[in-house]
Amino acid sequence: MKKLYIAISIMLVWGLTSCVDLEEDYVFHADGSCNVVLNFDMSTAVSVLTNLLPDSVKQSSQYGEAKDTTVNFYTALPDTVRQKLDSVQTGMAKNSDLVFMMNLKRNVMKASIRYSADNAHDLDYYLNHLSKMTSQEHLSTLMPVSKSLKKADGSQFILGQDYYNYEITPHRFYRTIDKARFNKYIKTNETVFNLSKAMLIDMPYRITLTFPEPVTHVDNNHAVLSADKKTVTLQTNVEDAFKNPDMMNFKIDY
Repeated sequence: MKKLYIAISIMLVWGLTSCVDLEEDYVFHADGSCNVVLNFDMSTAVSVLTNLLPDSVKQSSQYGEAKDTTVNFYTALPDTVRQKLDSVQTGMAKNSDLVFMMNLKRNVMKASIRYSADNAHDLDYYLNHLSKMTSQEHLSTLMPVSKSLKKADGSQFILGQDYYNYEITPHRFYRTIDKARFNKYIKTNETVFNLSKAMLIDMPYRITLTFPEPVTHVDNNHAVLSADKKTVTLQTNVEDAFKNPDMMNFKIDY
C-alpha cells in the first residue's frame, strides 16, 4: 500500500495542477440550514497519468482495490490537533466530513468536504474560518495523499479562501473579494499557477447556490439564474478569476 501511495503522490505532483475540477455547492433550506459540498475531482488527471505508473504497481492488489471512505473530521483528528481547536472550531469539525473516492482502474479519484450549517450565522462563521480548519496539519492526518494533493491540485483556491468577506442572512448571500488578501494568496501560490499557465492548462471552477425561494436579485453579470429562479451558477476557471477577481463577487437576495 505504501508503494501505491508513493506512486499516487508522484502523479499528483507531476500532473494534477492541470486536471482538477473545483466545485462549490450550496443548498439552502427553508429552515435556514445549508448543506455545503466542496468537490475536487482529479479523475481526468488519473485517466492520463496512470500510464506513468510502473507495471509492478498496476499489477498489485492495492491498485485494483476501490476506496470509498467517509470520515468525520473531529473523530479522525488526533488528540494533539483536537486540543488546539476552540469550542466553535470543534463544532465545525464535528459537522464536517471528508469523503475520498479512488478507483484507479476506472480512472476515478475524488475528494469532497461536506458540512451542514444550522443557520446563516453558522454558515457565515464556517466560510470565514474554513482555511484554518482545512490546514495542512489537519488534512494530512485524514488522507494519506493530502500532502501532495494540497500542494498540487489547486484545492487551495477553495480551501484557502480567507480572501472573501461574507454577509449571510436568512434571505441574503453576499460574498466580496478582498483584493489585498487575494493578491497575497496569488503571490504565495505564484509558482504553481504560473506553471499551469505556461502549460496552457485550464482549471475549471464552478459554484452553485440553490435557494428554497426564487432569487429576487443577483449582482453578478457572469452568473446564470435557472428557469425557476432558485439556482445561481457561475462557471469559470481559475486563470480568469485571477485576471478579474471581481467576477467572484456575489450579491444574491432571495
